[in-house]
Amino acid sequence: MVTARTPQGDVAGNAANTAAGTHVGGAPGAAAGPESGAAVRPALGANARWIQLLLGFIVMMTISSPQYVWTLFTGDFMKTTGARLSDVQWTITLLIVLQTWLAPAQGYLVERYGPRRLIGLGAVLSGAGWIAASRVGDLIGLYASYGLLCGLGTGIVYVGIVGLMVRWFPERRGFATGIVAAGYGFGAIFSTFPIDAMMKSSGYQTTLLVFGAIFAVVGLLAALGLRTPGAGEATPGAAVAAAPTVRSVAPAEMLKTPVFWLMFLMFSMMSTGGLMVITQFKSFAQSFGIDGKTMITLGGATLAAIPAALTFDRVTNGLTRPFFGWVSDRIGRENTMAIAFILEGCAIGLLLAFRSDPFLLVLLSGLVFFGWGEIFSLFPSTLTDTFGTGYASTNYGFLYMAQGVGSILGAPVAAMIFERTGSWLPVFYTIIGMDIATGLLALFALKGMRRRLLAAPAARGAVPVR
Repeated sequence: MVTARTPQGDVAGNAANTAAGTHVGGAPGAAAGPESGAAVRPALGANARWIQLLLGFIVMMTISSPQYVWTLFTGDFMKTTGARLSDVQWTITLLIVLQTWLAPAQGYLVERYGPRRLIGLGAVLSGAGWIAASRVGDLIGLYASYGLLCGLGTGIVYVGIVGLMVRWFPERRGFATGIVAAGYGFGAIFSTFPIDAMMKSSGYQTTLLVFGAIFAVVGLLAALGLRTPGAGEATPGAAVAAAPTVRSVAPAEMLKTPVFWLMFLMFSMMSTGGLMVITQFKSFAQSFGIDGKTMITLGGATLAAIPAALTFDRVTNGLTRPFFGWVSDRIGRENTMAIAFILEGCAIGLLLAFRSDPFLLVLLSGLVFFGWGEIFSLFPSTLTDTFGTGYASTNYGFLYMAQGVGSILGAPVAAMIFERTGSWLPVFYTIIGMDIATGLLALFALKGMRRRLLAAPAARGAVPVR
C-alpha cells in the first residue's frame, strides 16, 4: 500500500496551506528560500504565473537544438572523427541518458536551491556543450562535449521547468506542462534553417560556436526571472480547490508502485519511435533516395526537403504538447494517450509506405511528431495526478529516465540494426508495433491500475480517473 503524505509545498494537494501563506517553493518541508515569491516580493497578481510560463517556454527553446538538429551534424562528425554512424550516435544517446537518468538528482537540487540558479546553470552548460564540440576531433571529445555538457544542462532545465509549472498551474497541469514542453519542441523551428545555412557557408564548427553562445546567453537571461509561487499566486479556481485532491507521495514510496513502472515502460516504448526519427532522419531519408540536394515546393517556395521536414516536425512537435495536454484535461489522460499513441503508429506506417516521395515525407514526418510530442505533457500530468505535486520535480525526474532507455533503442541500437540488415524496415516495423501496444496499454492496463491506486485508503480523496 502506498504511504502518502502532503508536504507544505503541495499547492494542489493542500489549498489551505497556500491560503495561509505556508507554501514552500523548494524541497517539501523546507523553509521558504531566497527564490520563493512569498519570501522576496509581494504577489504580482494574475499575470505572475503567465510570466513564469513564458520564461519557462523561452528557456526550453534554448535547449532544444542539441537534440532536434543533431541529425544535421552526424555526417560532419563522422568525417571529423573517422567513426561509424552507430559510434557517432552514442553521442546523442549519452546526451539523453544524462538528461534523463540524472533527472531525479537534478530535480531534487532544483527543489532544494530554487529554479533560478539551477535552471540558469543548465542553460549555460547546454550552450557550452556546443561551443566545446566545435573544437573536438575524436569520439571521446565529442562524447565529453556534445554528450556530457549538453546532457547535464538540458536535464536540469527540462525537469526543473516541468516541476515548476505544475506548481504554478495546479488546475491546468496538462496544458501548462504542454506549453513549456512545446518550447522544447518549437525551439528548433527558428534555428534549423539558419543552422543549415551557416553550416553550408561557414562550416559546422563555426555554427556550433555561434549558436552555442546565443543559446547560453538567452537561456540564462530568461532563467534569471524564474521563481516558485508565493502565497496565493498559484491558488486554483474555487471549483478545483473544492474538489478532492491527490496527496503527495514521496519518491521512495512512488517507486514501490506498479503504476509507476507501467508508466515507465510506456514512456520508454513511446520515446523510442520519436527519438529514432529525430536522430536517424537524415540517414534513413538518404537510404530512401532523398538527400541534401532534394528540393520540394511548398507554398510557392522551393526548399531543401530535409531541413524543411525538420522545421515542420518542430511545429507539429510543439503544437501537439499543449493541444493534447488540453484534451487530456477534458477527456482523461489514458483516453488521450490511446488516441495520440496509435496515431503515431499509423503515421509511421504511412511514412514508410510513401517513403520515396519527398513532399509526402515532409508532411508525414510532421504527422509522426504530432502523435509523439505529447508524451512530454501527458506523462508528467498523469504522474502528478497520481502522486501529487509536492515532489513534482524529483518524481518526474525518475519517470523522465525512461527517455534515456528510448534513446538507446532509437539511436545506436536502431543504427546497428540498419548496419547489420542493410534496411530500415525492421526498425520501422518494430516501432509501429510498440506505438500501438502502448496506446492499448493506456486504455486496458494503466487506467484500471490508476483507478485502484487512487481508491486505496492511502490516497483517499484523490481526483477520480476519467
